[in-house]
Amino acid sequence: MRIDIITVLPELLQSPFSHSILKRAKDKGLLQVNTYNLRDYTTYKHGQVDDYQFGGGAGMVMMPEPMANAIETLSKDISYDDIIYLTPDGKRFDQREANHLSLQQNLLIICGHYKGIDERIRQHFITKEISIGDYVLSGGELAAAVLVDAIGRLLPGVLNDETSALMDSFQDNLLAPPVYTRPADFRNWKVPEVLLSGDPKKVEEWRHDQSLQRTKQRRPDLLGDF
Repeated sequence: MRIDIITVLPELLQSPFSHSILKRAKDKGLLQVNTYNLRDYTTYKHGQVDDYQFGGGAGMVMMPEPMANAIETLSKDISYDDIIYLTPDGKRFDQREANHLSLQQNLLIICGHYKGIDERIRQHFITKEISIGDYVLSGGELAAAVLVDAIGRLLPGVLNDETSALMDSFQDNLLAPPVYTRPADFRNWKVPEVLLSGDPKKVEEWRHDQSLQRTKQRRPDLLGDF
């Protein structure tokens, strides 16, 4: 899978993709992540990529020409399944969307800054707009890192135990059940007996019941018609 990211601060994305699971995915050749500096695609002096907004008001807007140049240049060599703009007014990102995007081959992510990007870019180039939550960040880079991490860990072969992702919270619209490890008795706080029983069926039933209870208590909105 290939994920390209257009940003004005590529250095912000160096660390998230250089460690842990995403590094493993890249080293295995399962995931390719490329960052492109938007300033390399501007024709304005001093690498300018933003300007005042028409109609007045506080905050700068990312200009259409540099962004269009970047998207069109990259699109000459790569056919993108989606061109994604990260924005607070986009569709809320969830596990279902992560699953869907993990099945794609080529994605282009646009990181906004300032007051956002010129609306004409959104109308003519963007195929999907995503928000990672109801709050505002200084830029789209951290949101891009979240997106890539959520997608990358789902790629076959990335996790050592591929069933691990299937047990994550939000798969099947349920929160994950409680988990325990050794020792079985810590400060007289004991692991539930069923997990020590060695009976896979009972363990699975317990975990499913715990997932239902936890979801009902903490996120009843996820249950829907369950």
